[in-house]
Amino acid sequence: MVTYQLKKTPGVPLYEALYRCLRGDILDGTLKPGQKLPSKRALAEHLEVSKITVETAYSQLLSEGYIRSQEKVGYFVESVERQAPPPAPAQPQPDPAQPEWLLDLTGTGTEQFPFSVWSRLQREVMLDYGETLLLPLPNQGISVLRQAIARHLTDFRGMQVDPESILIGAGTDFLYNLLIQLLGREKVYAVEEPGYGKIRKIYAANGVACVSAPMDTQGVLPEALGGADVLHCSPSHHFPTGLVTPVSRRLALLDWAGTDKWIIEDDYDSEFRFDAHPMPAMQSLDRQGRVIYMNTFSKTLAPSIRISYMVLPPALMDRFRQELGFYSCTVASFEQYTLARFLSRGYFEKHINRMRKFYRSRRNALVSLLETCPFAGRLTILEQDAGLHFLVKVDTRRTDRELETLLASAGIRVHPLSAYFHDSREDRHCLVVNYSGIREEAVAEALKRLSDIM
Repeated sequence: MVTYQLKKTPGVPLYEALYRCLRGDILDGTLKPGQKLPSKRALAEHLEVSKITVETAYSQLLSEGYIRSQEKVGYFVESVERQAPPPAPAQPQPDPAQPEWLLDLTGTGTEQFPFSVWSRLQREVMLDYGETLLLPLPNQGISVLRQAIARHLTDFRGMQVDPESILIGAGTDFLYNLLIQLLGREKVYAVEEPGYGKIRKIYAANGVACVSAPMDTQGVLPEALGGADVLHCSPSHHFPTGLVTPVSRRLALLDWAGTDKWIIEDDYDSEFRFDAHPMPAMQSLDRQGRVIYMNTFSKTLAPSIRISYMVLPPALMDRFRQELGFYSCTVASFEQYTLARFLSRGYFEKHINRMRKFYRSRRNALVSLLETCPFAGRLTILEQDAGLHFLVKVDTRRTDRELETLLASAGIRVHPLSAYFHDSREDRHCLVVNYSGIREEAVAEALKRLSDIM
């Protein structure tokens, strides 16, 4: 008789321990094909366990094909193809140490998030909706959130939007991928040059042709779009230059779109305009139904709140329902209901107003420090009074790469403007300063280090 000594392992039932032991012996050849196993009663008595324990272990082996049962005879080992034991897993290597920056001018801030209001609304949603939160969602997103977004766009962006034209998704990345499927991979997509490199990567990952859309001081040049079918642009506040496209250029781009091309209006951090009310969206000027408006709450609330949305022209929404209506909504109903209340009760407006004051103060403090630092004569600040970043022109003979390395040696992380060009790596001696995530107390120390170096 095969003998076993079962060890009691916390959390592992006896039948599971016996099953594992027998399976291991079958796989390593200790138990040969055709070999008869002890009867359930005999093995139970030998191991001093219940017959049920042995019966359950045998049943599991039988269902997985490791043994076979012959009526009134017993259980026999099946022929199982032996596999070489897997190699021992490599010891996990610790993640490479990330540099600790004194001043990071590339990050995103999370200060001033309205935790108390948000958590109170979450509790309300749990109490009011209960098990409804577990039910399937409409693929466009819940109705109350789409209605709240439509009212917000009317009040603050000058847009007349039907809630049925709004599609909610978990981040703009997901929505870009949907749009590519909706508009077609055979089309040529144009992206701003310079521009946010991730957009180009998403298009490339989807196998679509992507070209650069040259810009001047007013935004994208319509006459330079060539054979593009789709233009991806951010007219309200361009990244990284900060340009705001005037209405005359917006109308020219709409003329370019005509009735057979598309414009994806990425309304990048348009809420943070300090000198005036945000400009009306290009979508509000569209009379041909060619503008697809996109925005996200990740920038205005927190990066981890992955709630974005797009407003599709009616014809395109009809096509979505017919061709892509099988997609499920990717944002949990709990978060959607919470955000709907945050918008409809006016908390979002209050939050944006508070953040405008907060970021204006932070920006002014940073600009003041730059203007009074020992090497201020070599700096020219270029700002559009909008958004959460501005440009700083540096009077230097160093290359952009050398300048970036020099700043890194002082503990300052910042990217040069040339890093956002795809077709040209020309040195522009210009830095993109994102101040939303900085610690103000670190700015003075960073500038002191730079003074010593420069």
